[in-house]
Amino acid sequence: MGSIASPPCPITPSSYPSLTREQAGHLRHFHNLAAQLDGSWHHMGSQEPLQEFLDAYRYQLATMAYAAGVSHYHRQPLLRSVYKPLMRRLIHKMLCRDVWAYWFNTSLGGVRTDPSRTSLRTPWADPIVRENIMYSGHLLLMVSLYAMLFDDDEFEKEGSIVFKWDPLFFGLGPETFTYDTASLEKAILKEMERNRYVGVCCEPNMVFVVCNQFPMIAMRYNDVRHSTTTIPALLPKYKDAWKAKGGMVRSNGLFPDAWLEVQDHVLSASDPGWTAWASAFMNTWNSSLIRELYPKKAEGYLTTIDGETRLHPPAVGNAIRALVAEEGLSANSEATLAKARDIVRKENVPPGFPYTKPLLAYIVMWLSELGREVELTSLLAYTDAHLDPTWEKGGLYYPRHDIIIPGSDSADDMEMEWTHMDPFAGNAAIAYSRLNVEDGQKKMWEHPWTSSEVGERVWVDGVSLADGVDFLRGVYDPDADGGAVVMSMKCWDEKVKSVRIKPVVKGLGTGKWSIWVGGEFLRTEEVGKEGKGVVELDLEVSAEVVDVVVVREA
Repeated sequence: MGSIASPPCPITPSSYPSLTREQAGHLRHFHNLAAQLDGSWHHMGSQEPLQEFLDAYRYQLATMAYAAGVSHYHRQPLLRSVYKPLMRRLIHKMLCRDVWAYWFNTSLGGVRTDPSRTSLRTPWADPIVRENIMYSGHLLLMVSLYAMLFDDDEFEKEGSIVFKWDPLFFGLGPETFTYDTASLEKAILKEMERNRYVGVCCEPNMVFVVCNQFPMIAMRYNDVRHSTTTIPALLPKYKDAWKAKGGMVRSNGLFPDAWLEVQDHVLSASDPGWTAWASAFMNTWNSSLIRELYPKKAEGYLTTIDGETRLHPPAVGNAIRALVAEEGLSANSEATLAKARDIVRKENVPPGFPYTKPLLAYIVMWLSELGREVELTSLLAYTDAHLDPTWEKGGLYYPRHDIIIPGSDSADDMEMEWTHMDPFAGNAAIAYSRLNVEDGQKKMWEHPWTSSEVGERVWVDGVSLADGVDFLRGVYDPDADGGAVVMSMKCWDEKVKSVRIKPVVKGLGTGKWSIWVGGEFLRTEEVGKEGKGVVELDLEVSAEVVDVVVVREA
């Protein structure tokens, strides 16, 4: 007798979007970094040694969490047990003293942020109680995003966010500062009110537009989660406060760099960095303005010539903008670019700051949120060709390279191509740009998941990135037949013959569910109410992609 043919799978996994090799590699790199022992920060060391600058640990960790968040929300909502421990570990790292201890020194203040200062302030260690939105705002969004995506109240419990300050050889003894999501949000709102709603200071005396976007997104999630109205009350005051300062958009089309509290003075921007970063997240609540102003914001700094988009150093971008304004030249012209570079070369103005702003990071996040696929794809192709993409333990990152333009003795200097790579971009922001979708932040602002949605969702438990498996697909399609779970996975390490994992599909409706693995029919299971909608799987996963389909029979 001949063997009985396996029934054909009614679902084609390839019809569902899959993560690319690069996207899966970025998530793997997040896991590799987050899994390091406390105190280990391999690949994450920044230009400035005291964690005060823009590529500090806090920005890397927060952006990894945001990237994981958009990937789970938009691409793989089925894979709760893959994303939840990753984000939990990133929050753990964010709470390490290595990340927030800089504030004790920064709280002293200084003439770089307040030119009128003649003496230092009395410092304090608590990184939340006043100013420092560059840490507290990101932490609030991280814990609020965690609660929204996983309906987990861990950080909403009293005293759940703990900062222990106990230096070995200075101080008068240990101090402990405890918060939870609500008290963290309350501290930020108190500072907002103190500054008459222009925003909360990052460094002493300086309020940046961009850093105040993150806590407002968090407040929106918490409003929906707890039926509060913080954001409807706050946003009008925030808009009015900036209107009173001359408006959030300056004559050059860029957002101001900062407002100086003591001087009551607004600093205009001379590059697109913080405007781009702010735009990537302000698209949540101010999308029409962000999209309307994109051409004016990008002009000169980003050019598309002969189909290739390039990011230029701010000096070159400003020279292009001046040529467009004063001589009517086209910004997207090889001749204009050459003339701008010649101007910069002749002026030979030395850098005005000892460290290089992570401009590439901000630009790619901005492009991804606005769905500027042509520009983003071209810029990432340049990044892959010239900025040393590196694979390590299945993870993809771009190693640090501090030089923004090669030295004057280099022939490459004549081209002034972008060469700088910081750990913020290389570990987190480029990954974010690949994992985000158009209007990714905006869609999450408009429809945060509610507790009931998360509770009713079909999801997979029992697997994580720690299993050594990359998960390429992870969706539940309620419209396919009677409902279908689609997963695709592979072992990241080709040297490993196979890895055994035991995913558990939960939340399935009652009825018969048929299971296919690698296109072969495995079995049919009867799922009843007493089983709470659970199907258990036992899989051998190798370096070859294996597809798993679980379909309810009609």
